Amino acid sequence: MLARFTDPARRTLIRAGTLALDAGRPALTPDLLLLALAEIRPFSLERFTVTAEDVRGQVDLGDARELLATLGIDLDAVHRRTREGTSDPARWRLTRSRLKPLRMTLYGPLGAVPLAMHARKAVEVAMWRPGAVTGERLLWGLLADYSNGVGRILRDGGVDLRALVEEAGIPVARTA
Repeated sequence: MLARFTDPARRTLIRAGTLALDAGRPALTPDLLLLALAEIRPFSLERFTVTAEDVRGQVDLGDARELLATLGIDLDAVHRRTREGTSDPARWRLTRSRLKPLRMTLYGPLGAVPLAMHARKAVEVAMWRPGAVTGERLLWGLLADYSNGVGRILRDGGVDLRALVEEAGIPVARTA
């Protein structure tokens, strides 16, 4: 499934999976996918004004850095030494279960992480149209479902959602 993703979009999904595994989360959630989008920025949307720090402040990563620092362990140094090559897209794959078609799992050298319902929906929306899955399409997928909380995070980060949707060319259903 990752073969349909552009390289920046693929790296974004892999980064989101890495964030989920690092945080000890049972699944990859939409807030982590948004954080990965904010970090990698696989698009050139001027209206996507939120920074990775803004999103990180609203996402619970369960960061153990402070606890490990009291023991004299630098978590960033550990990651640099132990994670070489783990972000290589060729070493990751996204699969859908044949027995449970609503289950998508991202597999990589750091482990496996299933996509939570709203993250799976975002990826499915991004893949819905033929062609390559881009960063813009991942954003479309996240914004297609108001109940996943991404809109709130973006709004709290100072993003004008209406202008972002217009700039990104996200199809919006018009009511009479």
